Amino acid sequence: MASTSSATPAMHRALNERTVLEAIRAAAPISRAEISRRVGISKPTVSLALRSLVDARLVREVEGSRSRGRYGATLFESVPEAKLVLGLDMGARFLRGAICDLDGEIRARQDVETGGADAFELLDTASELMQRLITSSELPANAIDSAVIGVPGVVDPGNGAIHLAGNIRALEGLQVSRQLRARLGVRVTVENDINLAAVGERWRGVARGVDSFAFLSVGTGMGAGLVIRGELVAGRHGAAGEIDFALAGEERDRDDPCAEALSAYAARLARERRLTTGLEWPYALPAIFGGARAGDPLAQAVVAEAARRIAVHILPIAAVADVELVVVGGGIGANGDLLLGPIRERLATQLSFPPKVEVSTLGDAAILTGALAIGLTSALESAFANRS
Repeated sequence: MASTSSATPAMHRALNERTVLEAIRAAAPISRAEISRRVGISKPTVSLALRSLVDARLVREVEGSRSRGRYGATLFESVPEAKLVLGLDMGARFLRGAICDLDGEIRARQDVETGGADAFELLDTASELMQRLITSSELPANAIDSAVIGVPGVVDPGNGAIHLAGNIRALEGLQVSRQLRARLGVRVTVENDINLAAVGERWRGVARGVDSFAFLSVGTGMGAGLVIRGELVAGRHGAAGEIDFALAGEERDRDDPCAEALSAYAARLARERRLTTGLEWPYALPAIFGGARAGDPLAQAVVAEAARRIAVHILPIAAVADVELVVVGGGIGANGDLLLGPIRERLATQLSFPPKVEVSTLGDAAILTGALAIGLTSALESAFANRS
């Protein structure tokens, strides 16, 4: 067991190196003198930290900086490709993948249409997709630090098994982390897809700078991701945000804002023949929203009902968590030009402190963006911890 006296210098060196690395990441290209001024560490100590970070290939001299730098000073920058992160979004229709570097820059991205593939076929496709992304990025495969994958289900915090996963065959009960790790050969983190969408919106979307908000996805299904004081709330069983189970029986059928329920509502209105329409069965949602924009009376009635139903699900979140913002995403939620006004009006009449409501600015990239954000945090820590 190391003594306190022998451990202290190593701890100090590590602290200095981390401080210098963070200064370089924040203000590159930067000279050692500027680093010293910014962080309050002596130039000789900065030089020692730089030597270690350069040897570990986390930092490098900016090419040509000796001749063109400030007063002849050598400038330094971080090495973004020192570690890479693989992000994956497993959906019923698409498998989306991307690789980003330590600067958060996406170096390669591809979407694969998967049709009715089951979970095992999707995991095999994920392995193939990783290889294609590596080839496209022209970066070494061994630089990938880890993979983060979003799945449409609840991730058991105990054993990693997936629950409430009806959208993809064979996904229910599957330990995706173990299966994917065996295929990819890297560390794997599995997270609920809507939770990742919330993380993505906070990193690079409309929720940047917002500490408490909810992401509500409405499409073929519905779910919510909740961020409170900057932290993602998963809940005791990993099931926080499963708001489609908040209502039961007749209430659930009456207030369901998802695609199948809205199409059924449109069909019911058509049978009643009280509203004129140019729409025809099967009353697909793109046709309904397009008809509403064109002034179709039945389509406009369906959209008004969709807004009411979405507001019904925002109300309890806002009343209990008092969030500042609700971000609406998913295939239905993306129609903000038609939905936001009625949703905001209903919330304003029923809540003392209604949240702002905005449409996702990331669209179908929200889940993938959140996966990369989580992986990036882990990769930065791994890169520094393993620098020797």
